Amino acid sequence: MSFMSGLVVFTIAWWICFFAVLPIGVRGQWEDGSTIEGTEEAAPKEPMLKKKALWATIGAAVITGIAAIIVPRLLAQ
Repeated sequence: MSFMSGLVVFTIAWWICFFAVLPIGVRGQWEDGSTIEGTEEAAPKEPMLKKKALWATIGAAVITGIAAIIVPRLLAQ
């Protein structure tokens, strides 16, 4: 797999992983009764985006590594 192919696989895997972990652990403002005036009640109180971006990066690296091992072997046949 070339560098650009790996970069494309990593980018696609990162976004898929990011959207997969995005709803994990999110509590809405209405659940705590701390709705800020002017915001939606269902808006997350603490979205933890840095933590989720880190998990998405780890997941994308694993997926890219697996693809880098499997794809050349499939294409060699």
